[in-house]
Amino acid sequence: MESPESNFSKLGLNLPPAPKPLGVYKPCLIDGKYLYLSGHGTVQDDGSLIMGRIGQDLDIEEGKLAARQVGLAMLATIKANLGSLNRVKRVIKVLGMVNCVSTFERHPYVINGCSELFAAVWGEENGIGVRSAVGMGTLPDNIPVEVEAMFELHEGA
Repeated sequence: MESPESNFSKLGLNLPPAPKPLGVYKPCLIDGKYLYLSGHGTVQDDGSLIMGRIGQDLDIEEGKLAARQVGLAMLATIKANLGSLNRVKRVIKVLGMVNCVSTFERHPYVINGCSELFAAVWGEENGIGVRSAVGMGTLPDNIPVEVEAMFELHEGA
């Protein structure tokens, strides 16, 4: 069985800089064996944000790629705060929020961009948790996707 770090390196993707809080909150919090990540946005490798509303400025495939980028930002936060993706045992819960036009109905497809990344990193057994995918009227800075998540850590990690 490959480690999450090894799985990530095989994907050939880059981690953006771990986002800094733009409000009064912590990007992550460890409580016992659980890691909670605050809502993350579409931070790219250069620190800029992917922006736009799905169904207006971005199509569904661009939305799915934006959700993958959010997942990468979340991985960057995990590495910056825990040192290694290997400390995470499994994904428990993902909440994906999609900034979209009121007639858009394929929120789960968009959030698959993040969920598929997590499944590739931690494997299907541990990388897929429970999930909600919902539409929003707006999101901060007009980003197309925001995701928050909860993970279980390895004992003694």
